[in-house]
This record gives sequence, structure tokens and C-alpha cells, in this order.
Amino acid sequence: MKKLTLSKKILLVLISSIAFTILFSFFFIHYLYSELYLKSIEESIVYQGERTASHYHYGVLSDDIIEKIQWYNIVSEYEVIVVDNLDKLSTYFPYQINYETLVDKKDHSELEKGKYILKEGFVKELDREIIGAIFPIKGADGLIGFIYIYVPLAAIQDVFRESIPLLVAVGTLFFLILFLVVNTAWRSLFKPLQDLQNLSKEIAQGNFSSRIESNREDEVGQLTKAFNTMSLSLEQQEERKKDFTSNIVHELRTPLTYISGYTHALKDKLNTSTEEAVHYLSTIEKETERLNKLINDLVELNYLQDDVYSIQSEPIAITQLLIDTIDLFSIHIASKELLLDSNIQEDPIIFGDPKRIQQVFYNIVDNAIKYSTKGGTIGLVLKKEIDYVKFQVRNRGLLINAEDISRMGERFFRTDKARNRTTGGTGLGLSIVKEIVRLHDGTFSISSDAANGTVVTIHIPGLINMKEI
Repeated sequence: MKKLTLSKKILLVLISSIAFTILFSFFFIHYLYSELYLKSIEESIVYQGERTASHYHYGVLSDDIIEKIQWYNIVSEYEVIVVDNLDKLSTYFPYQINYETLVDKKDHSELEKGKYILKEGFVKELDREIIGAIFPIKGADGLIGFIYIYVPLAAIQDVFRESIPLLVAVGTLFFLILFLVVNTAWRSLFKPLQDLQNLSKEIAQGNFSSRIESNREDEVGQLTKAFNTMSLSLEQQEERKKDFTSNIVHELRTPLTYISGYTHALKDKLNTSTEEAVHYLSTIEKETERLNKLINDLVELNYLQDDVYSIQSEPIAITQLLIDTIDLFSIHIASKELLLDSNIQEDPIIFGDPKRIQQVFYNIVDNAIKYSTKGGTIGLVLKKEIDYVKFQVRNRGLLINAEDISRMGERFFRTDKARNRTTGGTGLGLSIVKEIVRLHDGTFSISSDAANGTVVTIHIPGLINMKEI
């Protein structure tokens, strides 16, 4: 059973259901025949017999009553025989009857007590079962006669003989409809499932570009859409993986090339002037630090993205944390003649990791300073907003294209790769920021347009009152 495909299992269930239905119908028809039809005949015979016997309450079998019974036999489906002796029954039957078989000693005892008896048997001459009842007629001196009522039972084939053509037609139509239903079910259900199976095999082999076309809105359609979404996501992940590999190779190769080049230059020019040697060594040191920062950022980002990592949270008065961070850039701000337009509230409190939150402030402010034009303005906002604390930084440096906004925060992604060597960044800063914000259940967004400049907005859940601590 485990080796059967889903389609074969469903087909087996369908066939089993049909067989069960046919078997159930047979037993149900048999029940109707034996329990309802036969019982209704018995009840009708008893009713007719007792009603007929009631005409003999005077205990006289007159010719007039016998004529009425004969007339009743003509208009009724029942045969009613009235005799003064059971031995005479055989003269009235259209077939041979054995009196001793018909009425035994026990039956005779019941009749003498004034009770009726029911009889049922197969008659060869009629080729069917008959059912009848014998009712005693009592006079002043005891039994004076008997009423025998019988009726041939309609066989099951007789009951349904007229319906056989209709049943055959309905049965044929049923199986045609069943075939169409199964065929349609195969095309609409099992074919998409087969396509999904083929797609899963292609995905397992590393082909993430395949898709399945489907306009269905049912569960199979939703499953197909989920597979397409998964395939697209895996394809994008594969592209990002390739980009990541390409980027990290580029990021590692560039400083290594500088280090190797200047090292060879020092070796080849041993009589180099002190000033030139210092320049070479400074460049090597700078690129070494840059390489070290790249590796540290990668390690830190992987650390933050690790499922087992958890932040060390505590109540933070982040206003002072932001002011301390801005003080670290005082020299850079002065050198670029930047103006800080600050709107900082004094009392926002969050529950988080102070070290990581300061890292967020540092990265965002650092980027704003780097990409601001000389003499420009940087806007800083820190305030409470209902259940969140809002931190926002605005600068009017180079704008970011709309198509690049959604990719901000990806590893090594930069809107202008030429910035790398002038800004000294690794392309991992915003990735780290996004992970830290995520770990604090916050949100991160970037917008950039000519009217407002580039705006980075972060929302982190705040403590409404100190009772939450």
C-alpha cells in the first residue's frame, strides 16, 4: 500500500466505495423486501381475515356470504376461501396441496383456541412463494368452518422487472459520468501534483528557474503558488550567494593586491627614501586594517544571524547613548562643516542591548556624515511614538535610486561601488544594523528623494512605564 501512488490510492478508494455502495444497495433492497414488503402483506392478510371472520358472528355460513366472498376474490388481489372442513381446501386450490403439510397438530391446536395461523411456502405450479393465513370460525357448538386467505408473493425480479431497462440506462450513465469525473480529477488534481513532483526534482538538482503555470484558487493552486514562490526565493538566494561569493572575492582581492603590490615595491626598491617607504607601509597598514575590518564585520554579521544568538537586554536611556555617539564624530562633522539639526527628547527608554544600539547609532550617523556634501545639514530625530521610539537621520547627499532602495542592507550591496575606497566601508554596515534592529523587534526603512534627501528611519519598541522593566 505504501508503494502505491496517490492517484492509485484514490482510484482504489473510489472502486472500493462503488463496490460498497452496490453491496449496501443489495442488502438494503433485500431488507425492504423481507422486512417491509413481507410484513405489510402479512398485516394486510391478518386484517382482511379478521374483517371477513367478523361477518360470521352469528355462526352461519350462508350462501349469500359465500357469494360476497367470491365477488371479493374477483376484485381483490387476495384469494379468500371459506370451507367447513380443511380437507376441502384442495378442491379450491389451482394446485395440489397436502393438508397434513399445511396444518399440523400444533396449528390445529391454535385454531381450536380461536387463533389464526400464518403459512408461507413455495408452490411449484405458481413458481413462487405464497403467504396465507387460516382463521377459525366458531359457532355455538365449536368450530364450524375456516377462512383461508392467501396471496402469491411477487418475486424481487418481478418487483424490479419493469425497472431493469431504466436501471441499466442509469447505471451506464453513472459509469460514464464516473469516468468523466475520474478523468477530470486526474487532469485537475493529479497532473498538477505530478508537475509539482517534477519541479521538486529539478529544485533538488539545483535548477531554481522552473515554474508551474496555474490559475487555480483551491488548495492545489495555493500549493503550486507556494512552490513557485519557494523556487523564486531559492533562485534569488542562489543569485545572492553567487553575488556574495563574487563580492567577497573582490573585497578580499583588492586589499590583498595593494598589500602584495606595495610589499613587492619595498622589496624591489630597498634604497627607497624614508618618505616613500613610510607611504608604502601606511598603505599596507591601511589595507590590512581594512581587510581585518571586513573579516570582523562578516564574523559579526554571521554571529547576529545565528538562531541561537540572543541580545543582552536592559533598560536604556538612549538619549545619552545617542549624544555620546555623536560626540565621537565631532572632528569629522567639523572638518566637513556640517550643521546638525537635532530634535532629541530626553526621556525615551527602550529595553535592549546598549552595545548593539550604540552600534546602530554609530553606523547610521557615520553613513550620514560620509555621504553628506560639505557644508550640508544632517537632521537627527529621537522621540517617543506611542509604543515605539523613533530614531531618524536625514542627509542631502547623493540620492539613492528607487530600484536600489529595496536592496539596501544586503551584504556588500552599494549603490556606487566607486565609493568603497573613498569611504572605507565594507558594504556590511547596514546589514549589521538591520540584524540588530530585527533582534530588538524593531523596523528599519530607507527613503530617498530630491525633496527630503536620504532618510533612514528606525522604530524600536519602547518602555511605556518603568513597571515593564
